[in-house]
Amino acid sequence: MKRIGVLTSGGDSPGMNAAIRAVVRKAIFHGLEVYGIYYGYAGLINGDIEKLELGSVGDIIHRGGTKLYTARCEEFKTIEGQKQGIEQLKKFGIEGLIVIGGDGSFRGAEKLVEHGYPTIGVPGTIDNDIPGTDYTIGFDTALNTIIDAIDKIRDTATSHERTYVIEVMGRDAGDLALWSGLADGAETIMVPEVDDDMEDIIKRLKRGHDRGKKHSIIVVAEGAGSGVDIGKEIQEKTELETRVTVLGHIQRGGSPTAQDRVLASRLGAKAVELLLEGEAGKMVGIEKNELVSHNIDEALSRQHALDEKMYKLSQELSI
Repeated sequence: MKRIGVLTSGGDSPGMNAAIRAVVRKAIFHGLEVYGIYYGYAGLINGDIEKLELGSVGDIIHRGGTKLYTARCEEFKTIEGQKQGIEQLKKFGIEGLIVIGGDGSFRGAEKLVEHGYPTIGVPGTIDNDIPGTDYTIGFDTALNTIIDAIDKIRDTATSHERTYVIEVMGRDAGDLALWSGLADGAETIMVPEVDDDMEDIIKRLKRGHDRGKKHSIIVVAEGAGSGVDIGKEIQEKTELETRVTVLGHIQRGGSPTAQDRVLASRLGAKAVELLLEGEAGKMVGIEKNELVSHNIDEALSRQHALDEKMYKLSQELSI
């Protein structure tokens, strides 16, 4: 193998640039040429591809977002779109591809493998919802962004003796809500993996108020319900002054933490190693601080599991 490509796809996450840098420099160290594919699978289909040099990835390890940009691409879900992408890879002489992204990106990588094209996946998503790895690139940064926001909101909640509902990202996975809620001492954490009883939540809030509690923090993953609707219901049923903050895309931005920079560097380099070893259809990950690889199709066939012990602990500590 003499020439490889790299792309980022799906939602951006802090640390993607560090992963791109690792792929490029690891590959060049081993004598490979590297081509960057811009705008994900859409750029692959359109041939938006250029050669990357050592200097191309200089001064990006500390930057959020992705140098290669990203985009959704419905066309690549079709066989015709996939074939167009492969024709572009052949046109540029790219013999192997590294895809950095989440489950949707991995499904695209899986399709390329089915067409006989060597592809390796690197898990980059703030949701931490990819089976086969303890952590995904961007999760730690997003988590710390949320914690910083909740810390600031708690100051206001304390000053005004209010209940605050904070909606965080997590359509199908509640890791951001669970980890940030536990780290910030939230009274209630609502995640999509658990069916919450609103009446029980209301009772707990009233019980806390009756024993003299002046404010409460409720963290809601977007997949568990609308923070706005939940805030309205709480205020109506408790008569406690309630405010809602939806953190939104602020969670995706910002300079990656040291944890995410190191993780991205290790995973990006490992992906290059797998291609050099002749592997295809694999994803890289980290388990118990050891780098691992799994078949992409096996990872996609499994569901992300919430840490039930951590969830139970959050309930025990919020009495």
